[in-house]
Amino acid sequence: MAHILKKILSETLTPDEISQVCSAFDMIGSIVIVKIPDPLKLKKQIIGETILHCIKPAKSVFAQTSAVRGDYRVRSLEFVAGEYNTITEYREHGCKFRVDIENTYFSPRLSTERLRIAKLTSENEVIANMFAGVGTFSIIIAKMNRTCKIYSIDCNPSANEMSIINTKLNGVQNRVLSICGNAKDVIEDQIRGQCDRVLMPLPERSSEFVDSAVLALKGGRGVIHFYVHVKANSKNTAREKADSDIQNIFNKYQHEILHTRIVREVGPRVYQIVSDVCIGP
Repeated sequence: MAHILKKILSETLTPDEISQVCSAFDMIGSIVIVKIPDPLKLKKQIIGETILHCIKPAKSVFAQTSAVRGDYRVRSLEFVAGEYNTITEYREHGCKFRVDIENTYFSPRLSTERLRIAKLTSENEVIANMFAGVGTFSIIIAKMNRTCKIYSIDCNPSANEMSIINTKLNGVQNRVLSICGNAKDVIEDQIRGQCDRVLMPLPERSSEFVDSAVLALKGGRGVIHFYVHVKANSKNTAREKADSDIQNIFNKYQHEILHTRIVREVGPRVYQIVSDVCIGP
């Protein structure tokens, strides 16, 4: 993606300006989200128009002006070019999703991980997705595993509304139950002891919810997919550090780390990592 962006801007910007172009962009349906460094702010209009001209599905270009933040995991965006529209339709693994880039969290860079998790599920599983966003993980799992039931939880009302729409778009509304609320409260009050598998795709704060994830499991046994951010000088070091940290985090429970992998690099020497943790004897 980085090479594509630099290539299409090569006739628009100087070599020095090209060297400052950020290394990646997100294409979500018909919307492109880019990071424009401060020295290139005055060129944002021509950058946006060039992207629209060269990337044919694109109809709107926005610049990301903040990191993902807050309980709702949203980022600040600035309109750059094209149509001002923050809602789009995104397709992945045979599913379609209505996404509101302004009011909900969404990343197309988790496509491989979403497919991996879906392939791990077994027949008749009950699954809790504690931080479900617009329902992407949940719906892809439900489309690939037609016998499972998924509790798709998010505290962001806008994300929950999109999740409800997306379950209907994909015909899984009877098996993916979209619940708006704090994951701890929902598990405690509604689904404790009901699940075979729990997803925790909130790497910034997942360690705060481990007890709730275990509480959701049937008889305290099952698999938890635990996501975390790790700072390290290399991928191998990051994996080793993650394994050590996760052993400590789950220390009070009988557990086994089945698999740890790098999901993606989210910053200079910062890695998003997932560990598949089996809880119980």
